[in-house]
Amino acid sequence: MKFRTSALALALVLGGAATPALAQSAGTWTLGVGVHQVNPKSDNGSLAGGALPVEVESNVRPTITGEYFIADNLGIEVLASLPFKHDIAIDGLGTVGEAKHLPPTVSLQYHFGQGKVKPFVGAGVNYTKFFSEDTSGALEGADLELSASWGLAAHAGVDFKVGENGAIRIDARWIDIDTDVSVDGQDLGTVNIDPLVYGAAYVFSF
Repeated sequence: MKFRTSALALALVLGGAATPALAQSAGTWTLGVGVHQVNPKSDNGSLAGGALPVEVESNVRPTITGEYFIADNLGIEVLASLPFKHDIAIDGLGTVGEAKHLPPTVSLQYHFGQGKVKPFVGAGVNYTKFFSEDTSGALEGADLELSASWGLAAHAGVDFKVGENGAIRIDARWIDIDTDVSVDGQDLGTVNIDPLVYGAAYVFSF
């Protein structure tokens, strides 16, 4: 009897230790809150037939994610954030405007392994809505408009277990964001923002 009791106790201890630290089984939800930087690629293209090289500046904002696991280690994630705001510059003219955008992104993600450190990869679709466009400098007073964008997105990162149901996430995304630019109703061309989005978040599973 003593042996059985000891064996049962040992089994319970080992069972608790073996519980997947970042178990992401079917039906699990996660909520992530973090901070990320949207870093547009260095060459955003040119407007007015190549006469106006454009540069879109980086910006940092809080982000939130929700993920539902449709199968073990396989989840659907939605990314949201506070509005990002970017300065817009033209070579030789300096900053000529700014705009805000929201980049909701839906991704299908696979999380590897069952340990305390779990890498993951994902791919999905992004919709970016621009608003609050404003002009300054050489374009002061002009009416700037940026069209909405649909594009593909890729995501990769690593979760590090902290606590019973939490993890620290380090991740990066690439998002295909292209917007058509018009000033005072005149189409000037397309800006290819195509940013890397990287940062960290606390992810809670339930």
